[in-house]
Amino acid sequence: MEVKNFAVWDYVVFAALFVISSGIGVFFAIKERKKVTSGEFLVGGRQMSSVPVALSLTASFMSAVTVLGTPAEVYRFGASFTLFFIAYSFVIIFTSELFLPVFYRSGITSTYEYLQLRFNKQVRYAATVIYIVQTILYTGVVVYAPALALNQVTGFDLWGSVFATGIVCTFYCTLGGLKAVVWTDAFQMVVMIVGFLTVLIQGSIYAGGFQNVLERATNGSRLHIVDFDGDPLRRHTFWTISVGGTFTWLGIYGVNQSTIQRCISCKTEKHAKIALYLNLVGLWVILLCAVFSGLIMYSHFQDCDPWTSGIISAPDQLMPYFVMEIFATMPGLPGLFVACAFSGTLSTVAASINALATVTFEDFIKSCFPHLSDKLSTWISKGLCLLFGILCTSMAVAASLMGGVVQASLSIHGMCGGPMLGLFSLGLLFPFVNWKGALGGLLTGITLSFWVAIGAFIYPAPASKTRPLPLSIEHCDHTNMTTSVPPVLSSRPAIAETWYALSYLYYSAVGCLGCMLAGLIISFITGHQRGKDINPLLIRPVCNLFCFWSEKYKTLCWCGVQHDRRTEQDNRENGSSWKHEAESALQNGLRKESLSQVPGYDLKDTSYNNVASEKVTHF
Repeated sequence: MEVKNFAVWDYVVFAALFVISSGIGVFFAIKERKKVTSGEFLVGGRQMSSVPVALSLTASFMSAVTVLGTPAEVYRFGASFTLFFIAYSFVIIFTSELFLPVFYRSGITSTYEYLQLRFNKQVRYAATVIYIVQTILYTGVVVYAPALALNQVTGFDLWGSVFATGIVCTFYCTLGGLKAVVWTDAFQMVVMIVGFLTVLIQGSIYAGGFQNVLERATNGSRLHIVDFDGDPLRRHTFWTISVGGTFTWLGIYGVNQSTIQRCISCKTEKHAKIALYLNLVGLWVILLCAVFSGLIMYSHFQDCDPWTSGIISAPDQLMPYFVMEIFATMPGLPGLFVACAFSGTLSTVAASINALATVTFEDFIKSCFPHLSDKLSTWISKGLCLLFGILCTSMAVAASLMGGVVQASLSIHGMCGGPMLGLFSLGLLFPFVNWKGALGGLLTGITLSFWVAIGAFIYPAPASKTRPLPLSIEHCDHTNMTTSVPPVLSSRPAIAETWYALSYLYYSAVGCLGCMLAGLIISFITGHQRGKDINPLLIRPVCNLFCFWSEKYKTLCWCGVQHDRRTEQDNRENGSSWKHEAESALQNGLRKESLSQVPGYDLKDTSYNNVASEKVTHF
């Protein structure tokens, strides 16, 4: 393959991204140098506004995986990826209305603090360890995949870009904390949009107009979006994307420390919900940009697929190769696209480092050393950012073994995020579930999801289930083609054609439902939790929606939890009183210091507020 090298202007544009990102970290380090509390560093003093948080949320989860992987998915499998807009919608609704209110009103910093409030320390620690493993693995994919793709197509140095990403993220996370992460993400989100738009405009011009793009995509069966086949083994259908995608992304959004940490950094619960719904618009925009980029790319390579012909070695290199072709005579624009891809990487890695530092500090360091000074707490938090920055960068080496970036990243989230979603759902929705059920359910869910995912890695699903669309090499220059030898398939066990062939989007559902079912059964066997021992703010009484016609059945479904009006009103007016009551009622090792951070309730705004000494940045 002929590697097209960057021009000077490409390096200038790309370097500007790193310089500005680092500059934001330095700015907040200087601006906030007198605010030495760990709360300021880890959750921005709980005074963030909704717009920068929304941009940060979008940028964090629309990583280089989206910029490089999603167009390649559309190119190979068609535009059915568009159906993720349904999954995203359900995810944001469930997160903002089901999970966020409980986390926000609890006054927690780490989402896993909730598990100690609701169950006990053992459950909290188990969940924290799983989250740390999940996030380090995922971050490895996010760092390595774009670096490899860009290296092999543009000649951009592989390990240079990997270590530059790790160093810059670690630098501004360690210096500026959450505020630096959020505002840098907002800047990087703008870069991503601009990068996508340049590709869409120039690609459409190359194709002779967008009408030609749609016509060629239709002829190539790329616009067959909705397929109602109910077979769970099919890779992408309406059901796998809308149902499986909802489970997968709900594990990422609803209970993920990185997401919830940003939401609870908002000034009020209403601001947090606005941030989530604005973020939904951002998710839709990025999704559409990525899908249309894939269709334009197919239009360009319709008669000579560079992957099948051997010009490139992996589908993830399609997008960088396409960009280098259409911007061959425009110095600076390939650099803008690389900046777009690495904006996604930087935002995701920074979010991961900050979240990992937060859960480690709150769940382990603070538990062991409860009387640390504010200054020492801040320095420990910064040290943890540095440690996890090094770990996440190092994990990029292992990511080379994980296959396509989209499937690899969502598989990791499914394997770990699904059981975690099941665990939190047990706590929020089922008051009678005890700590034994929660811990047993978590282990069951992890076992099931890892079993199916590792089995699928060893025995990949057959083409009859993934159904890649045909690609042509009819008009390729055959003198430059390299022929690839098809892999020799070893004998496959019967389970490889059924259980291991399950769509990767269902891994999360398997882990979540397995966790919930096992948790319910174990709780019934070992003796259920008494509802009167559980504070009402730790349970989301969704049964009220289904039993609105009967107070008797509604109360019965509360399982003894006091969800009556008087208790709720008292909680709103008295603010922290419920936590002091919970200390005596929940005999599960709850620390006193974790009960001290309590959001107030603003009756005018009908929203919970974060109490802080001063107001800070506004967008």
